[in-house]
Amino acid sequence: MFNEKFRNREGDINISAARKRWAEANADSAASDLLDRDSRVFLHQALSTPCLDALTGCEGAHITNAAGKKYLDFHGNNVHQVGFGNPYVVEAVKKQLDKLPFCTRRFTNELSIALAEKLTLLTNGYLSRVLFAPSGTCAVGTALKLARVVTGKYKTISMWDSFHGASMDAISVGGESAFRSDIGPLLPGCEHVIPFNSYRCMYGDCGDCGYYCVSHIEYILRREPDVGAIILETVRNTDVQIPTKKYLQSIRRLCDKYHVLMILDETAICMGRTGKWFAYEHFGIVPDMVVLGKGLGGGVIPHAALLCKEEFNVASHISLGHYTFEKNPVAAAASLAVIDYIESRNILKETERKGEMLRRRLNQIKDRNRHVGDLRGIGLLSGVELVLNRESKEPDNKLAEELMYACLTDGLSFKVSCGNVLSLSPALIIEECDLMRAAKIIEDNLERMTHEKRIG
Repeated sequence: MFNEKFRNREGDINISAARKRWAEANADSAASDLLDRDSRVFLHQALSTPCLDALTGCEGAHITNAAGKKYLDFHGNNVHQVGFGNPYVVEAVKKQLDKLPFCTRRFTNELSIALAEKLTLLTNGYLSRVLFAPSGTCAVGTALKLARVVTGKYKTISMWDSFHGASMDAISVGGESAFRSDIGPLLPGCEHVIPFNSYRCMYGDCGDCGYYCVSHIEYILRREPDVGAIILETVRNTDVQIPTKKYLQSIRRLCDKYHVLMILDETAICMGRTGKWFAYEHFGIVPDMVVLGKGLGGGVIPHAALLCKEEFNVASHISLGHYTFEKNPVAAAASLAVIDYIESRNILKETERKGEMLRRRLNQIKDRNRHVGDLRGIGLLSGVELVLNRESKEPDNKLAEELMYACLTDGLSFKVSCGNVLSLSPALIIEECDLMRAAKIIEDNLERMTHEKRIG
């Protein structure tokens, strides 16, 4: 029986009846054996275990399952900006493995230094200090610690529905129930506010409302002088919420006014996903700190980074990170290869062009189907929100889940976020024909399913 505790989770529900039906209809002996073994040995958790399928390969914009079926992967955990198994990145990693596979604590190496220098250059020198970490979650934790040292204040303001990682400190500032439920007391001092939402603003129509959500943040800052940082995703990756310039610039002004640090978490959208190196560049602001991850390692090596302003180099008396694989020369080789690959092939500009092409096609689908309530996008990140009807805006979770499995059957993989949003994140190197094929798969299945709803 379906447990209501799993309703409205961040992603698709991996124990639903629809998942069971899809698994039975697409059962393959090789995959079934692997899935059974996986289910018996790994701890079960929402969103991932039991698993969907078993993979044996990934290349470019595609993943391949145990039966040899290829999927266009519009999920990829956002590590596949330069494509899965990018030969340029893989070769850089192989070469480094033969030279220096590990850097012992208290020593440094050429590639880690070169990567740190390159990242600061990409910020035009505004963020001139770097610390690496083995994951975005770890880098978020480092940012929170540094903010306490810099400001002498321990409280934070963050957003409901946000995702900053799965560790205890990260879920404390995060706002998703799938990670916070049944955990008990979290990090003290983590204040949460209603996030920006262009389609479902809790305060009403955000178009001309005066940004009451920002006013709420200032209300807290006036009454909580021990708030040291505001942490938020520049663009929320899960359901693709793209704030306005005015919203982020207003928060930047509040941070300056109340001497609060602005920490932007770009873990899931870094390395060109939005068409720029850093998503904050779209909004005319510079944060005090920014966190990078996922695509930084090219989908080959886990790697993350915290970048901050020069004046925050004041914590030499404590160990902010001190991770075993902090100055990992192999990860640095992968990251430098990713940056070089993107720069040498003009991928940032291509990402903007392909993103606009995809959204034009998705807008055609929206124009023809009343169950598409909203379409949001930036670069090669798009969110398609499905509703029962556009007047009520009531989410159509059932349609979104069934559509996801129908598209999987036709060879397209993507994530459903917040129950009713199709989150589309293809590799930035994807061919135009594959972009259009993905849109056609969505369109055909959506039209068939909504037609069946109308006559059912």
